[in-house]
Amino acid sequence: MVPLSFVHRVTTCCPSSLSKPIWLIKLRSLTSTTHRTVFVSAASQNTRIMPERRPFVRLPTDVYPVNYGLSLKPDLIDFTFEGKLEAVVEVTQATNQIVMNCADIDIITASFAPQGGEEINATGFNYQNEDEKVTLSFPSALQKGSGSLKIDFVGELNDKMKGFYRSKYTAPSGEIRYAAVTQFEATDARRAFPCWDEPAIKATFDITLIVPKDRVALSNMNVIDRKPYPEDENLVEIKFATTPIMSTYLVAFVIGEYDFVEGQSSDGVTVRVYTPVGKAEQGKFALEVATKTLPFYKDYFSVPYPLPKIDLIAIADFAAGAMENWGLVTYRETALLIDPKNSCASSRQWVALVVGHELAHQWFGNLVTMEWWTHLWLNEGFASWIEYLCVDHCFPEYDIWTQFVSADYTRALDLDALDSSHPIEVNVGHPSEVDEIFDAISYSKGASVIRMLHNYIGDEDFRKGMNAYLLKFQHKNASTEDLWDCLEQASGKPIAAVMGSWTKQMGFPIIVVDQEQVSDDRILKISQKKFCASGPHNGEECPNWMVPISICTSEDPKCTKLKVLLDRPETTITLSGINTDQWIKINPGTVGFYRIQYSSSMLESLLPGIRDLSLQPVDRLGLQNDLFSLSRAGMISTVEVLKLMEAFVNEPNYTVWSDLSCNLGVLSSLLSHTDFHEEIQEFIRDLFTPIGLELGWDSKPGEGHLDALLRSLVLGKLGKAGHKPTLEEARRRFKDHVEGKQILPADLRSPVYLTVLKHGDSTTLDTMLKLHKQADMQEEKNRIERVLGAISAPDLIQKVLNFAISEEVRPQDTVAAIGGVAGSSKQGRKAAWKFVKDNWEELYNRYQGGFLISRLIKLTVDGFAIDKMAAEVKSFFESHPAPAAERTVQQCCENILLNAAWLKRDADDIQQYLLQRKAPPV
Repeated sequence: MVPLSFVHRVTTCCPSSLSKPIWLIKLRSLTSTTHRTVFVSAASQNTRIMPERRPFVRLPTDVYPVNYGLSLKPDLIDFTFEGKLEAVVEVTQATNQIVMNCADIDIITASFAPQGGEEINATGFNYQNEDEKVTLSFPSALQKGSGSLKIDFVGELNDKMKGFYRSKYTAPSGEIRYAAVTQFEATDARRAFPCWDEPAIKATFDITLIVPKDRVALSNMNVIDRKPYPEDENLVEIKFATTPIMSTYLVAFVIGEYDFVEGQSSDGVTVRVYTPVGKAEQGKFALEVATKTLPFYKDYFSVPYPLPKIDLIAIADFAAGAMENWGLVTYRETALLIDPKNSCASSRQWVALVVGHELAHQWFGNLVTMEWWTHLWLNEGFASWIEYLCVDHCFPEYDIWTQFVSADYTRALDLDALDSSHPIEVNVGHPSEVDEIFDAISYSKGASVIRMLHNYIGDEDFRKGMNAYLLKFQHKNASTEDLWDCLEQASGKPIAAVMGSWTKQMGFPIIVVDQEQVSDDRILKISQKKFCASGPHNGEECPNWMVPISICTSEDPKCTKLKVLLDRPETTITLSGINTDQWIKINPGTVGFYRIQYSSSMLESLLPGIRDLSLQPVDRLGLQNDLFSLSRAGMISTVEVLKLMEAFVNEPNYTVWSDLSCNLGVLSSLLSHTDFHEEIQEFIRDLFTPIGLELGWDSKPGEGHLDALLRSLVLGKLGKAGHKPTLEEARRRFKDHVEGKQILPADLRSPVYLTVLKHGDSTTLDTMLKLHKQADMQEEKNRIERVLGAISAPDLIQKVLNFAISEEVRPQDTVAAIGGVAGSSKQGRKAAWKFVKDNWEELYNRYQGGFLISRLIKLTVDGFAIDKMAAEVKSFFESHPAPAAERTVQQCCENILLNAAWLKRDADDIQQYLLQRKAPPV
């Protein structure tokens, strides 16, 4: 799965970028949320507040499923569904009860029939709502052996974007309609049918859907039978082939109106991309990526794709970015659909990465599944790494591995430096804890340490180990240690010992390096200590890591001269044959997951490599990012970083500029709390003007993907910072665009919209809202929603916030719209926070369980830089608990305090530097 926070991570690493359910079945209302025996129902307690962490017990093992025969009949008008489950189960020891997962479902009847024996009706259903379980009680013991469990039940097609839910769309006629779709990861299959909803309890599935005959119905497998439904001539009964043995969270079904494009991969798998009606064209790019990707993974893993078909489908209302359901991968529209005329380069890249990510899961996650959610990181970290390998194979011109460092690696380092971070492997108990670990540690740090591991082992042994792992555990479950064993056997290296230090303890080291020249030898003194966002770790117990260290020299900056495994606090290394004028660089390629602090002489010798571009782009980026991080931690002055940034004036690389832009965005946000905010805008204008002039506004013959990304980034940066020529040109082009004289190319829309709004008035905002209403493509709507917050006037900021929760904005996109307000200005931040507090009940009810609530909180409050705001945020969430976002709240409070300390420490020096750099020389 790709969570929302990763949507457009490529280009927006800085934040600038419903009614109650209708329940139409008459049920007895319940007041208790815990253990009680009833004979019909336990209707949803949607707004319940989870209590403190509690003891959690996994399902008993005395009965387990072998096959689910599942028939579902959704009602797309009343938003309910009827279900029939007939499961083949195995009783391993005699028992008079069966415990299953069940949430927001009402069981009507349940019975058990032992193989060849009499049917026994259940005499009670004891719902444990908080644990999302139901216990079926039987009048006599069910004996050991096979049997058939039958359950008739009803449920609601909810509007919470989880379980079996409804998704609103507009038909070509303009009529509002609903599709019925699913999102089960992590623990929401139990909202669609009673089941053993744990990843290790695998079974096969025979799914039948009873649906209106004019709708498309899809599931994990291919259709094997379609016939009229005897009780209603408007319905058809569609039966799907039996699935392989699989986990419940990967089951999926979709009922709606769609067009599709179809292709075949070179290894004979049928691939379809389903799009909204009339938009089949927009599925072609994803189809091209998917048909290239399947054979790539088959070759990489040496294991064929195990199903006869794969469908990729765009869902209108979708909380995550995408979900890897086996054979039926669901996406939000912006992660799948590309319009050749109206999609920008960053959207194409995003679609390629997300398709690569989800298809990797078809092997790593679906064929071999984690034993429990504790090992989620392995699923997601691995897919987040290999998606880049895949895109690099399909689109080498994207220079995607350099982008990985900016999009994933540095993002993970920033989060993992906090005291409120967590280890990659987190012991997960209760389902309420699972959503919280769909974060940058599981995904981006996970991907970064796998990248480091791959580099340490080498590609050949890595592939050998991966193949052994997939073959050994196919159709089964595995833990992190199982993968380490296979890689250890393939490589002969101490993988478990090395990786344990990165996955079982939180944080990472800062590698401190000093050097001494002795004749032709360079002697390096290297030590490690834990890096903390608040400064060097001074605790008694300093953790250690097993750190693969690579070293290169100016003789060949791309070639590693020496590799060592630092398995102690410090060591000394001698490099022979190094002249005094040669520089030494640690971590070439920025692969090792650590920060580096060089002695001042070593750093001094590296700086010319930035100006003359002799350092690789990824290392120029890494050097700047390390220093920026050290300045935030108070280990060096921010002025040193500003001086370094000025050395990037000749920089040609998009990703290096992207990272600079991100860090300057952080600094600009910080300095919005001072009275010299204009000075940092001037610094940004000075730094970005030469590259802006060089690029110009219009693409030139022979330019490619990265030039388009760079132009968009630079013009947006200059426009936001108030660069007059950019502002004037943006206004001219915007006017022509709105009047239909000259439509803006897709890659210029974000920077132009941002610029005119930042310096615009109520007429500008009204024009943008009109463009939003007219937009037929979700990408364009999202593009507008993310920049609306740039408007400056307080009454217009309020208008944008109200618009964000209106019917005009899809529920999953509200978060980005509010975040855009908070990330654009000091006034916006205050207004967005007040708005979230004032509308908390509605927002929490919308997003309660998922990662969207964490995202909303982070985007809204992370940028504050006053101590008392940390106390205010903490106090608000103590009285308005959001259990799935507890850790996010802690991280935000920590970030606010860090920002405040940074400001106190460095504000005067920064102001002095910014003023004196413009002063005429005496």
